[in-house]
Amino acid sequence: MYRSTGFSGPGGKIRALLVLAGVALLAHWLDTPPPPLSGAGRVSDGDSFRLGDDRVRLLGLDAPELHQICAAADGSDWSCGAAARDRMADLLARGRADCRPEGHDRYGRFLARCRVNGQDLGATMVVEGLAIAAGDYWTEQTNARDARRGIWAGGFEIPANWRSDHPRPINFLSWLGL
Repeated sequence: MYRSTGFSGPGGKIRALLVLAGVALLAHWLDTPPPPLSGAGRVSDGDSFRLGDDRVRLLGLDAPELHQICAAADGSDWSCGAAARDRMADLLARGRADCRPEGHDRYGRFLARCRVNGQDLGATMVVEGLAIAAGDYWTEQTNARDARRGIWAGGFEIPANWRSDHPRPINFLSWLGL
């Protein structure tokens, strides 16, 4: 004897999709955010660092890559990626970093908003012209651009475009996240 499951017939696909959507929504609600992270930060580049063994990528901004070069106001070249890294190192040296992770990126890094002594690291990097807004910090970017601070003083390539044009060499250690 054949018994219908309720998912056959004209509205069955819609009911099945609604059930799947409900399950996905329930899973999302039950998924707890990662716990807060804090500690002494060790800089990686202008928008990422380590807290102990944890790797952290700041949310809402994108800093020039470590080896990226930008144009200064006078047309000369400057190492904007190294400058962004150095500024992040200065900020991290001021005290314990307190981070609120919101998930992970494809490299396994925590995606987080972080502060040192109450100072928002992402906002500072963007307002000083050492990163661009990428989801947040639009007011800070406008202020930096209008004041021609950092990368806004001359010319620069959007960090994501620079990464696309300068892919990292793939090696065995990169697969391990090292």
